[in-house]
Amino acid sequence: MVTAVTAQVVFIANLCRAIVQQPQKFNAMKKNMGSTDRVIRIVIAAVIGVLYYTGTISGTLGLVLVILAAVFLLTSFVSFCPLYAPFGISTCPVKDK
Repeated sequence: MVTAVTAQVVFIANLCRAIVQQPQKFNAMKKNMGSTDRVIRIVIAAVIGVLYYTGTISGTLGLVLVILAAVFLLTSFVSFCPLYAPFGISTCPVKDK
């Protein structure tokens, strides 16, 4: 069980590293998350992580929430939410021209 979670964390870390090091390969992902949205997701992910670590949440629900927290962290780091894209949602501030 721990090995599977460790493998997922390593995969997500490697994906984040690849995105940061070579952003031109991921240019289809235009930023659609503002800083407030990103901070909220990071805080929620941190709370889920603490609750899981302390044993407050466990079992299947705990694993589902940990995976959700990992997705929140990943989307926060890349400033792109794939669920926002089909609906045209963007929480980025509008730039004045």
